[in-house]
Amino acid sequence: MKRLVNTVMCVCMIGSVGLSTATWASDEAATKEAIKYRKNMMSAIGGHMGAAWQIIEGKVEHKGDLAMHTQALQVLSQDLVRLFPKGSDKGKTDALPVIWEKWADFEKISKQASEYADKFARAVADGDSAKISQAYREYGKQACKACHKDYRKDKKKK
Repeated sequence: MKRLVNTVMCVCMIGSVGLSTATWASDEAATKEAIKYRKNMMSAIGGHMGAAWQIIEGKVEHKGDLAMHTQALQVLSQDLVRLFPKGSDKGKTDALPVIWEKWADFEKISKQASEYADKFARAVADGDSAKISQAYREYGKQACKACHKDYRKDKKKK
């Protein structure tokens, strides 16, 4: 009987170690995917910003696409904080730990990104090229650059 009890206890202990290892591996995979998704979303924002700038500067003949790019930026800029779940500061990421240490500040600047994207879209809808250029620059400075300055690793130091 004692041998049976010891065997059952051993199996239970091995099972719990196995489950915790599986949970850890599952958490690690989820974190890795969250970081990958965040990078893809940020790349999409960068792609739309780059394409919009080419249009604004007259480097390409796709003026009709500018509204689409601003609409995409509006959608992509909504609720950016959801791209930074707890634990996603671990792994291959440029996100700095200060994001989670100063979460309220990060939420504020993320909300501003959405507001500047909306302002850019309104300027495009109005059609005034000077206002469009100004709103584009404000979005880049007040949303992208402002966030990257404090919350992303400096790519130049890599």
